[in-house]
Amino acid sequence: MIRLVIADDHQLVREGIKKTLTSDSGIEVVGEAWDLPSLFALLAEQQVDILLLDLSLGPPNELAALRTVRERFPRVPILVISAHAESRFGIDSLREGASGYLTKSMSVDVLAKAVRKVCGGGRYVSEALADLLACELTAPKNPLPHEVLTGRESQVLMLLASGLTIKQVAGKLDISISSVNTYRSRILGKMQLKTNAELIRYAVKHGLAN
Repeated sequence: MIRLVIADDHQLVREGIKKTLTSDSGIEVVGEAWDLPSLFALLAEQQVDILLLDLSLGPPNELAALRTVRERFPRVPILVISAHAESRFGIDSLREGASGYLTKSMSVDVLAKAVRKVCGGGRYVSEALADLLACELTAPKNPLPHEVLTGRESQVLMLLASGLTIKQVAGKLDISISSVNTYRSRILGKMQLKTNAELIRYAVKHGLAN
């Protein structure tokens, strides 16, 4: 029996997924979460084989929840479910450690198939996402400055770009102020920027600021 947890902030979506999976006797929904605290409590208490995670579950951006769960529970396979098309967050989700990416327009058969494949140790990649990955591999790549940042540096960048102070960023990420200053220095160095104002302008231009 596959033990599955659903993490989505919309009750109707959670109920729909549960209803979809009730016809599959090999999959059991053992818990539901509507925000990150409820999800962390569930994962700490339950033995879970797979997590269905909505990208919109946690601020400050669509990938933050995925990064946070991966950091705290690295052994739990994550199958992302999203309202966004594969072209928006599919490749980035795989880079952040997701084992698959599904859009909420998926069919019943696709959901069960993806869950089983991920629980079997594989990755679920739709035809659309496979095409994107093929283009990614074959196209010449000149990364933008922010694309060379680590996951944590990207988090700090987006929080600073949203107007938070160093102290507020430290509180948001539960790290020290000196650590935030270190990340900020690395970010500015890698991106060849000098001030927070330049960083904010860059983030707005590239759609990284909320």
